Amino acid sequence: MKIEKNTVVSLRYKLTDAQNNIIEEPDSPMVYLHGGYEGTFPKIETMLDGQDVGYEASIQLEPSEAFGEYDPELLKIEPRARFPEPLEVGMQFEGVPDSEEDESSEADDEPLIYTVTDVADSQVVLDGNHPLAGMALRFWVQVEDIRAATDEEIENRHPEGGEAFAFGMPNDSDDGDDELTDDISNAGGTAPTLH
Repeated sequence: MKIEKNTVVSLRYKLTDAQNNIIEEPDSPMVYLHGGYEGTFPKIETMLDGQDVGYEASIQLEPSEAFGEYDPELLKIEPRARFPEPLEVGMQFEGVPDSEEDESSEADDEPLIYTVTDVADSQVVLDGNHPLAGMALRFWVQVEDIRAATDEEIENRHPEGGEAFAFGMPNDSDDGDDELTDDISNAGGTAPTLH
């Protein structure tokens, strides 16, 4: 079977920066639904289209083809009192970016994951950029398996169990929609939201 639209592809991969420093080399393969479902980067999907099990290749993606350019507008400084204790650099919160436009556009804003980059006595610095934004990335990929997608996988736009995958990001996301308030606690591992 060849990789084509509506096939589920299992890929072994290694992700490095432009200087070949390893960023990520997972033990288990990445599994995605091929065919424009945003399961991987378009440039990688184009390279894999029509390939067989065992195909192996390396490809470089510029920031615009991967996680975008670094946007200093996505840095936020928030009062420390809005966050749970203990608060540490590297913790992540979900939030909607500030919008200078009218309120009606807020419904269209996609939530971002903000990472705590600095903690001071009364303030917290948050960065809404993907950790790999602004970086050229090199991927080595090897096709491990290809199978036809089920009707349910096509309808859901991702392979069964593959909805939380993201290169370079911790894979502990959840669908919690807690709103961050002054008295929220981070017990139970849910990711509070920042609005």
